[in-house]
Order: sequence, then structure tokens, then C-alpha cells
Amino acid sequence: MSLPTIKTVVDCTDFSKTVSPFIPQLYDLPQRVYETVTTNPQGLRELYLSTNPLISGFAFSLFLFPIFLVASEINKNYSQVDRFWSILPTLFNAHFVIYAHGIGLPTQRLDTLLAFSTVWSVRLTYNYWRKGGYTVGSEDYRWEVLRKYIRGPLWFLFNLLFISLAQSVLLFSVSMPTYVLLLAAKLPGKGLLTEDIVFSRVLVGLVILAYLGDQQQWNFQNAKKEYQKTGKVPANFHQEDLDRGFNVTGLWAWSRHPNFAAEQSVWVVLYLWSCFVSNTYYNWTGIGAILYLILFQASTWFTEIISAKKYPEYAEYQRRVGKFLPKFGSGPGDFSDKRAPSLDEAKTK
Repeated sequence: MSLPTIKTVVDCTDFSKTVSPFIPQLYDLPQRVYETVTTNPQGLRELYLSTNPLISGFAFSLFLFPIFLVASEINKNYSQVDRFWSILPTLFNAHFVIYAHGIGLPTQRLDTLLAFSTVWSVRLTYNYWRKGGYTVGSEDYRWEVLRKYIRGPLWFLFNLLFISLAQSVLLFSVSMPTYVLLLAAKLPGKGLLTEDIVFSRVLVGLVILAYLGDQQQWNFQNAKKEYQKTGKVPANFHQEDLDRGFNVTGLWAWSRHPNFAAEQSVWVVLYLWSCFVSNTYYNWTGIGAILYLILFQASTWFTEIISAKKYPEYAEYQRRVGKFLPKFGSGPGDFSDKRAPSLDEAKTK
């Protein structure tokens, strides 16, 4: 038996029914995979479908852990997980959808989710690629800074427990609400609803918001490089903003990290989708979204420490603009009050 018996939608989120009975499968799964591969490779499909998909997905995240660890230590490059950040959640979502297809469950809702997840991956992977993330030797600058504070054996322990293990499991955990959607597909009359379309459209909207934030940042950074190289201010930019060194316009005038805000919201909305489908106010799969929020709070805090040291006006930016959400009751923090008026503006005064 690979899936629990589900009688009501609430059962879909009952940990004692949907998870606990299948935990023993995790212990002997490596041995079963080895025996199947070496003695009967044709039986892999049967093994896949006879294993609870939550357990097999979690097992795969554990399987990746030593690969990330060894690769990072050999290359002394600790962005191994970063290169898969935009890919793994969609692979895990696809895993749940493929499993549902394999056992003959209705998959319209799951297919809709996977279509969105693919769009999310394509956008984020493209953005990471164009910034040079897949270039040989490329590494997130924050790891280099962090290594100055965590050294020697402590750094290896940090890589072991957090960078390689915890992050791999985290990227699986944000997909756990999809397991709830899969279980709900076992019940009659639980096809694609209007509310499901709404959830999927909200998710697409968040991807668009993240894209706009990243594109505005990309445009600003390219303009800054051109300005520093030629001394000429590119069209549609202000010299004061380029001299300041960091973007304060567009979405960045309302949020210091609009792309991060949208990115976190994606996994919160997916979790809320599972709550809606299971007719619950909360469920255990929310742990993935919670851990994701915690990680972004910590990483953003560290990023801003670096930014505040690098840019003299960053502290003022922090005072004017909210970290993720706009500060209600205040206007945009675009520093327009510190810009010299343009010729047209000067003529009107």
C-alpha cells in the first residue's frame, strides 16, 4: 500500500494517517532500490508506484545531500545547492504529478499546479543564468563573506548540516502541499474548481511580480556598469541613483526586496491552496513554507548587513522603505527629494 485510505478531505492532512504509517518505507527503500536495479531493472516502475510518494520524494532529497556535500568540498565552491534552487521544487512537484498519473488518479488540478511550477522554474533559472550563476567557479558572494566568520571544522559542519542537507530537504518541504492535493484527488468530485483557477492565477501573478523586480534590478545594475565605464548617464536613469549604487526606483521604491517578497509568497500561497482543498485552516505541510520564510529572513538580514557596509545611504533606504512589504502611510522611498531637478522641471519652477 503506497497511499492512505482517504474518506474525507480533512483526512488528507491527518499526519497520523497520511505520513506516519509510511515512515518505515524510508528505512528499507535504499536496499529495495539496490536490489531492484541489480536484479530486476524492469521492476523500478512497480517499486516507484508501491512507495508512498512523500517518502520517495523525501528520500531523494536525502540522496542529493552527499552529492552536494562532496561537490562543494572538492571544488571549494558552496553554491552547489544554489544551482538547483530553481529546479528542485518543480522536480518534486512533477514527482507527485507523475505518481498520480501512474496510479490513474484525476490530475487536472495537479497538472495546473505543475504548469505553474514549470513557469516559476523557467523564470528563476533564467534569471540565475543571466547573472552568471552557472558559470564555472561562480559562487554566491555571501558564502565568501560568511567564511570569514565561520572557519575550519565549523565551516565544514555548517556545510554538512545546513548548506548541503537542510537546504536540500527544504526544497523538498516546500512541495509537500502538493501531496495534499494528490490525496484529495482520490475523493470523488474533487476536480478542478474555480477556486483552483484563482489560486493558480495568483501564483502566476507572483511570478510576474518577481520577474518585474528582477528585471528592474537587472536594468539598474547594467546602467550602473555603463555609467561607471563611460561616465555617461544612460537614458531613463538619474545620476544620483547611479552614484548611490543601489536601486531605489520602480518596485524597489516600495520594497527593499520585491523579488524576495514574491518568491516567499509563492510557497505560502501553495500551502494555502492545500488548506483550501483539505478544508482546513492549517495543516502540517505548512512547515515547508515556514522554514522558507525563516531562511529568507536570515539571508536577507545578512545581505543587508553587507549592503549597509558597502553603501553609505543604505541605512536611510532601510528607514524609508519596508524590507518586504511597503510601509503604509508613506510614499515611495525613491529618494526623489534628493535629486537635482531636470531642465524641464527647473523651467516650470
